[in-house]
Amino acid sequence: MKEFLLVGTGSFIGGACRYYLGSWMLQESQYRFPFDTFVVNILGCLLIGAVAGITETQHPSSLLRLFLMTGMLGGFTTFSAFGYETITLIRTGALGVAFSYVTLSVILSLIAVAIGLRLTG
Repeated sequence: MKEFLLVGTGSFIGGACRYYLGSWMLQESQYRFPFDTFVVNILGCLLIGAVAGITETQHPSSLLRLFLMTGMLGGFTTFSAFGYETITLIRTGALGVAFSYVTLSVILSLIAVAIGLRLTG
């Protein structure tokens, strides 16, 4: 139950931060490029890399890692988890799996969105 609450609390904080940052960026942007999502995804990847690097060397509690990585950064952007998982595959030498993961994730996600729109529109 403790893990569930940590992830939920972290997700709330991360989601609220994403909303705030995205709302602010949309007000400031005059371009069609989705800078809000782009910046959130890149920032989330930077942060998950930093947290992963720190936790690999400092070894904090698994609960802190769960709160920060799964909760906060998962609530902020799941793209950070995608980036971290891909780099982990590459670091362990699973280049084919990493390539398949990236390719299939992007292509099938776009297809799934198109199907969802088609089914409901």
